[in-house]
Amino acid sequence: MTASVSLDLPLRYLDKVRAILRQYVPDYDVWAYGSRVRGGAFAASDLDLVVRNPRHPLQPCDRIFDLRSAFLESDLPIRVDVMDWARIPPAFRQEIERGYVVVQAATEPTMHTTG
Repeated sequence: MTASVSLDLPLRYLDKVRAILRQYVPDYDVWAYGSRVRGGAFAASDLDLVVRNPRHPLQPCDRIFDLRSAFLESDLPIRVDVMDWARIPPAFRQEIERGYVVVQAATEPTMHTTG
């Protein structure tokens, strides 16, 4: 995304969102899209997120339900809707790709090998 695209979300909420993401899906990219990126969001507008495996984009996220529950149980005063990139239609992926903000870039998973 270009530098002119921004996320309309108070920093204190963004910090909480990122903390939850790091806890549940550290190895995934997470993008924000929707009205908080395009403009036109209100204070109570939801935050639309999509979780994407950067190495295997079409592999479903096995922690998506835990992540959704964590947002529901959080003290964030806004609703956070989380989608799984692998489970949404290609046309919806294209729509998201037209305007998104990277909320979290995946960390490299730690790989241990023996031998």
